[in-house]
Amino acid sequence: MLSQGDNTRDASVLDVCKNMIKHRDQKPGNVYLGLPHRLDRPTSGVMVLAKTSKALTRLNKQFVEKSTQKIYWAMVTGIPSTYPTQLEHYLVSKPSQNKSYAHKKEVPNSKIAKLIYTKKQTLDRYSLLEIELLTGRHHQIRAQLSAEGLSIKGDLKYGAKRPNKDGSIHLHARKITIKHPTQKEPITFTAPPPKDALWDDVNTQKV
Repeated sequence: MLSQGDNTRDASVLDVCKNMIKHRDQKPGNVYLGLPHRLDRPTSGVMVLAKTSKALTRLNKQFVEKSTQKIYWAMVTGIPSTYPTQLEHYLVSKPSQNKSYAHKKEVPNSKIAKLIYTKKQTLDRYSLLEIELLTGRHHQIRAQLSAEGLSIKGDLKYGAKRPNKDGSIHLHARKITIKHPTQKEPITFTAPPPKDALWDDVNTQKV
């Protein structure tokens, strides 16, 4: 699902949630919802929406200042390090291709991209990685892992050999921590992975 609508007019998280609130709260007029961050369409997981413009402004500031913490899970092929590993690349976004390219050294129009991954489990043909984003770039996790020979299951754009039947990829926004925009206390939201055979193999009690 799209995070917000585009020219395809496909359903989006923003529109679905606005409609849900309108019916739940029996609002006669338009419902306000702000989108301080996004997920790639084939990615699952937790998103934060803002119910007021003041909340959106304060959340936007947190994301810009990188005071939030975002944790992802990814199922990858390849051989990841057995130790926590920080990846650092320079990403070049190509909007015409809806794709980003990772370079080891700075190149024109590139932006620094950093993440830390930890291998959490080894399954039959895949490894489960837990990833902490240190920067927020277009397709960052997908591009950086691919550059290291770690293709996310189902992600044809970044090196996977086969697509997932439903068009998803096995990249999941597991957890996000923000400061509440009015109460100022840190709050953490956690999302279970989707139901499928591979995610079901993950022993979440040990991760």
